[in-house]
Amino acid sequence: MRKKFISSALILVFTLIVSACGSNSNESDANPSASANAAADSNAGTANEAGTEMNSESNTEAGTNPGDSSGTITYQSENGPVVVPANPQRVVALAGFSGHLHTLGIPIVAVDEWSKQNPNFAVYLGDTPEVNDEDLEKIIELKPDLIIAAGDVKNDDKLKQIAPTITYTYGKVAYLDQFLEIGKLVNKEAEAQAWIDDFKKRAQAAGEKIRTKIGADATVTVMESYEKQLYVYGDHYTRGTEILYQEMKLNMPDKVKQQAQKEGYYALSTELLPQYAGDYIVFSKDLAQDNSFQETTMYKNLTAVKNKHVFEVDTNRAYFDDPVTLDYLLDFIVKSFLG
Repeated sequence: MRKKFISSALILVFTLIVSACGSNSNESDANPSASANAAADSNAGTANEAGTEMNSESNTEAGTNPGDSSGTITYQSENGPVVVPANPQRVVALAGFSGHLHTLGIPIVAVDEWSKQNPNFAVYLGDTPEVNDEDLEKIIELKPDLIIAAGDVKNDDKLKQIAPTITYTYGKVAYLDQFLEIGKLVNKEAEAQAWIDDFKKRAQAAGEKIRTKIGADATVTVMESYEKQLYVYGDHYTRGTEILYQEMKLNMPDKVKQQAQKEGYYALSTELLPQYAGDYIVFSKDLAQDNSFQETTMYKNLTAVKNKHVFEVDTNRAYFDDPVTLDYLLDFIVKSFLG
């Protein structure tokens, strides 16, 4: 009952105090502690497609500074907008994206088994643990602030409850566009674009030199052996295909183009190899596979084999299309063709 007798002066003072508090609350949206709470909310599961519309406007402003480890941005994923950290510090990469992240300087706390098997990645992955999309408890223990996975990932909904989860469908965008998308995701689009521009310039310049040396009409086949079959590849299935065919404009044998270009690959028996073999062969070779066909008369009589134009590359190093792998493959191709 006593508050009925509060003086009007006191009421004015109280009103001013409340107004000041409200002003401070609004300002906190842009400071690290408030942004950290927003990031924590997104890690708890609010950063999925269903909840993004509600949170994106207030969080985006706090995350415009790449050096701000507590802010957020809204990333336009293939499944819709998702609120993600502006400067992720603990990323779980479940689908071979570690090379993209490493190139952009993003800390990685866990990767898929294929990345762990790639010798090119061993230098920077070190003892980074291996996980898959069913290792939910292990992923929780790692406390990720971002998870990147393939479009067909299992437990997608559960992963989103651990941290903001972005999925990519393989081949939905071109190989360099994929890197640009990762750049957008981790708030480093400019850095990604700069690398892309430089890579294309280097690859295309090398392609001109190679075409001059081998001739404008020379053909190149990219192949691999797997479970007693051979595979030939179109221009968008890793193993150096994007570099050789898209950037360097080298020729694919007509038979390969007819059978492999649409799907990206084509399986054939070893006896049919002469129909698909070009003047040059890039052989993505897995020593764990049966490569005895290389001892056959058929293989030894191939023009590329007779001319010592077969260049072998370790499969485990070749079936990615991230910047680390692309740099490795570009160097391999240049040395193989130009010496």
